[in-house]
Amino acid sequence: MIHPAMKLSRIKGATKIQPSFFLVTRHLVSVLKFLALALMITAMARPQWGTRHVNVMTEGINLILAVDVSGSMAALDFKKEGKIIDRLEAVKDVVRDFISKREGDRIGLVVFGTYAFTQLPLTRDYNTISFVLDKLKIGSAGESTAIGDAIGISIKRLEDIPSKSNVIILLTDGDSNAGELSPDIAASIASEKKVKIYTIGVGTRGKAPFRVRDPIFGERLIYQQVTMDEETLKRMADKTGGQYFRAENLKGLDDIYATINRLEKTEVKVKDFTEYKEFYLYFLIPSFFLLISGLVLENTRYLRIP
Repeated sequence: MIHPAMKLSRIKGATKIQPSFFLVTRHLVSVLKFLALALMITAMARPQWGTRHVNVMTEGINLILAVDVSGSMAALDFKKEGKIIDRLEAVKDVVRDFISKREGDRIGLVVFGTYAFTQLPLTRDYNTISFVLDKLKIGSAGESTAIGDAIGISIKRLEDIPSKSNVIILLTDGDSNAGELSPDIAASIASEKKVKIYTIGVGTRGKAPFRVRDPIFGERLIYQQVTMDEETLKRMADKTGGQYFRAENLKGLDDIYATINRLEKTEVKVKDFTEYKEFYLYFLIPSFFLLISGLVLENTRYLRIP
């Protein structure tokens, strides 16, 4: 019996068919739209490149910080965050904060003990002032206190650079018991030269603790009487149009310098101008080109038929 032959189609040849270029690149339209969107967002961010110029238009004031580094500044009658510190360490923290709040002023640093000398001339480099302040050591100018000489040296430093306003902030914890110039005469000279003096008496009244090293008992604390000539400090301030303050703790000292900062605040006028080149067009124009290209391709070569 003969069976009829049945012809079946084969797909062997179909396996050799390669997908077209447009089928492989069918996601190109989506990529173009995504790039166009990314470039538009970048253009909206207004990318710029240039330089900002800031000119300080005011001269500010000349200000000398006269700091006592005599032996009595080693008294341990201040506390910071529960830790006992000496007077000079307390002063450093407060003065550093005071300096950071000044703007446009020239500030100099004079230290005194038995002798008075310029630690740093007038400058607007506040970082250098803070750095030098940190390096101050008790007793580096001798153990005694030459207040008059400190004022005299400060006046000389103020004469180095002329200014409409000259101020001395003198901080001490003792009597003037050294030097060639008396505090009253120094204050009179300052008054003649229109230099204002703010005086700060620092430390507790009566006996104060000092750390000593005994060859037998080792390191221990002893209490010594520390005196301060507040009347002289008041006269000096009054004679020159300044004020006298008394600080017995860190908060009081901080409040004093904050008060002086407000009293001697200068209004700084700043001229600010910029030179910028806009770059948003470099992103916006290509984004439109990519978007249009995507729309054209989507409706021609990559048109989808439902």
